[in-house]
Amino acid sequence: MTNPQDRRLPLEGLKVLELGQLIAGPFATKLLGEFGADVIKIEPPGTGDPLRKWRMIEDDTSLWWHVQTRNKRSLSLDLRSQEGQALVRRLAVEADVLVENFRPGTLEGWGLGWEALSAINPGLIMVRVSGYGQTGPYRDKPGFGVIGEAMGGLRYLTGHPGEPSVRVGVSIGDSLSALYAVIGTLLALQERARSGQGQVIDVALYESVFAMMESLLPEYDASGEIREPSGSALPGITPSNAYRCRGGDYVLIAGNGDSIFKRLMGVIGRDDLAQEPALAHNDGRSRQAERIDGAIEAWTQARARDEIIEKLEAARVPVGYPYTAADIARDPHYLAREMIQTFVRPNGKPLKVPGVLPRLSATPGRLGNGGPSLGQHTDEVLDELGIDDETRAKLRQAGII
Repeated sequence: MTNPQDRRLPLEGLKVLELGQLIAGPFATKLLGEFGADVIKIEPPGTGDPLRKWRMIEDDTSLWWHVQTRNKRSLSLDLRSQEGQALVRRLAVEADVLVENFRPGTLEGWGLGWEALSAINPGLIMVRVSGYGQTGPYRDKPGFGVIGEAMGGLRYLTGHPGEPSVRVGVSIGDSLSALYAVIGTLLALQERARSGQGQVIDVALYESVFAMMESLLPEYDASGEIREPSGSALPGITPSNAYRCRGGDYVLIAGNGDSIFKRLMGVIGRDDLAQEPALAHNDGRSRQAERIDGAIEAWTQARARDEIIEKLEAARVPVGYPYTAADIARDPHYLAREMIQTFVRPNGKPLKVPGVLPRLSATPGRLGNGGPSLGQHTDEVLDELGIDDETRAKLRQAGII
């Protein structure tokens, strides 16, 4: 942790313990680490976080790992052993934040629950991420992000009418939960600055998704209406859809502002629709969405994607197309805003990774290095606790570290 920029990072001096794996909890600590927190990631000896073997593997390590675990220190420790649990308690005494995403009750079974740890560190903030939360009839069920996305209402809406639902191509439920975990952490730190007391932040995957569902529930409550899947359209907001171009490409057009709609109709040669009183505002347009979409696609299907984008951008109509990874990697706007960064892996090969968000003008976050090797910082962390070489050797021989 010798990056000279650390002195300028807003979370410098914050010590975070990560007792979790895979996505939700570790993504939350990744964000904290990017802004200066000292994140100590505890992993099981020998195997480590399963994410090390997820998705594309190179040199026996997931490429994802270099994003998800940057700026962290890896401590290999068997949490199921009494010795490992005792070491966690010693670390918790000095920690500001502990993040975990085990099934509820797991830490309590190891003597590492909130009651035990807050007793030795009243200022500790414990962030608990789980499928269904720490309370309620479902608390003991196993819950991954895809199940949270389903229960939260998102999965039902993704796809085309009459077809099986599809999943978003990334672990969006986990990532949303991580963002709520970070927001909760920052709020709890603000409260601790006033009262000196820590607290528990209870994040449920399904609730994080449900919170994103806009007017889904009040519409049902008021009218009994159940929102249905709608493919690429956005029901009740018109026009906003994907439209086929000549050659089979698609463009995305968002012409749902009243003045934007008129400009869009002018470009496609449908001033009659632009001047029709019933289509002047969104509610009227939404009642005739199929008619409007048909007029737009009749125009786009006769033209190449680049021509469509050029004409609509000239008329100040929001337009784009679905980016692939290749599109992102070469896009000049991504590059100009430094959202694509490069670091050199231990094998000497460069690797492009996403930049750091949010963007702070005075104290921007750090990219740091890629993810640590398993147990890379074990001796360093235990030395900071005052664990001598002989004791560490015994712990290592016993497979505890």
